[in-house]
Amino acid sequence: MVDVLPLVETRLRTALGEPDARAAVTFLGADRVEVLRFPAAAPEGALVRYATLGMSAQPMADPTAMVADPVAGPRAELVLSVRAGAADTDRVLRPLAVLAASPQVEGVVVAPGASLDVGEPLWPGAPFTSVLVAEPGGLVEDLALEAPLDPVRFLPLLPMTPNEAAWKRVHGGQALQERWLTHGTDLRDPLRAGVTLE
Repeated sequence: MVDVLPLVETRLRTALGEPDARAAVTFLGADRVEVLRFPAAAPEGALVRYATLGMSAQPMADPTAMVADPVAGPRAELVLSVRAGAADTDRVLRPLAVLAASPQVEGVVVAPGASLDVGEPLWPGAPFTSVLVAEPGGLVEDLALEAPLDPVRFLPLLPMTPNEAAWKRVHGGQALQERWLTHGTDLRDPLRAGVTLE
């Protein structure tokens, strides 16, 4: 069986450059998850990106299935982009690892449109405790694997305030993204206020 993670890391490096930091977290009953930090390209108003490495080692299993398929099933990694320097966003490493381990620990399938909640601020002072999983393909292209393995998708995460998360549960992720777009919300601002929801 092919070792997926070296291929995933190569794809991340090709798309985002060289990481300048990485942290590993291991959870009981789950494989180790690493989070790589890709530095901003310029000092003023630049972005820093965080990507998980390890979530795609195993396919995500349908929580209603009696037996998990060790080969077939969706595979993904998570990518978060925020503006550098405005907050201590490096503290997001553990929350990201928790989210990446959730398919193994909680038996969930992470897909676009899903909400993921860590139950605490994503970083110190963050007005967000949850994220919306966005559509992949813009920043890091899917990584095709040999059949019968599903490709690895790199899923962007969009931080949500508690009010936004509650509104999304009622109206859906697409409606929330449209509202962000209508109001010109800077989703990469680590300290942004919630969008108007009235």
